[in-house]
Amino acid sequence: QVQLVESGGGLVQPGGSLRLSCAASGNIFRINTMGWYRQAPGKQRELVATITSGGTTTYANSVKGRFTISRDNAKNTVYLQMSSLKVEDTAVYYCNAEVRSASVTGALLGQGTQVTVSS
Repeated sequence: QVQLVESGGGLVQPGGSLRLSCAASGNIFRINTMGWYRQAPGKQRELVATITSGGTTTYANSVKGRFTISRDNAKNTVYLQMSSLKVEDTAVYYCNAEVRSASVTGALLGQGTQVTVSS
C-alpha cells in the first residue's frame, strides 16, 4: 500500500511563509512527476506546481516567483516553499505523485493539508 502524507499546513498572516512536505511511503519502485494541487472553498481544484524526477519544474502563473517546489528523491518527498502568501492562497493543498510500486501504478493524491492566510 502506497501512501502520500502531507504536513506543514497552518494559519499564517499575509506576507508570511509556510513550507509543505509530502512523503510517499510503501514498496515504491519509482516516482515520476510529483506536484501540488489546491482547492479553495467553492472553487475547482487547480494545479499549483510540478517537478519531474529530473528536477524540471512548472508553476501556475498565480504563484510564480512566490512558491518553490523541490524534492528529495532518496526520501520520496516533495516540498512546497510558499512565500509572500496572500489571502487568496487559502485552500486545502494536496500532494500528487505518479508512482510505480508493487501494489499500484498511477497517479496518487494525498489527503490534503489546510493552509489559511488571514490577518
